Amino acid sequence: MVRLALFQPDIPQNAGTMMRLAACLGIPVDLIEPAGFDASDRNLRRAGLDYLGALDLSRHASFEAFDDRRRSAGLRLVLATTAASVPYTAFGFTAGDVIMVGRESAGAPPRVHAAADARVVVPIRPGLRSLNVAVAAAMILGEALRQTGG
Repeated sequence: MVRLALFQPDIPQNAGTMMRLAACLGIPVDLIEPAGFDASDRNLRRAGLDYLGALDLSRHASFEAFDDRRRSAGLRLVLATTAASVPYTAFGFTAGDVIMVGRESAGAPPRVHAAADARVVVPIRPGLRSLNVAVAAAMILGEALRQTGG
């Protein structure tokens, strides 16, 4: 099954949106801390996630803890980044993929890029920086689910 990983999210409303999306689609979420906000269940609910009970959420104290777990499970890490050259629609997703989005303020650091098995981008018009992270996650997850029959 495809998974969604949130690397140290900065904005609780975006994290809540992505977690609600995942809950509705039946996609497990990996929350890699530290977050840029209090990521307690209470505060996630306050961010609009009354679907927390329906979400398969795994918390990881660090990227290294997450990466060790995903490698031992044999899962491929697919990083969504504006620095990629492969459009997400041209990428071949598999059911064992973990699609990771970076921080809203800074994306993902070099160590995360280096650990990724693949990097994909949502192409946008020249001169514009990026989409909202929750919108990009929804687009990429939709394509991954289409390809994998999810």
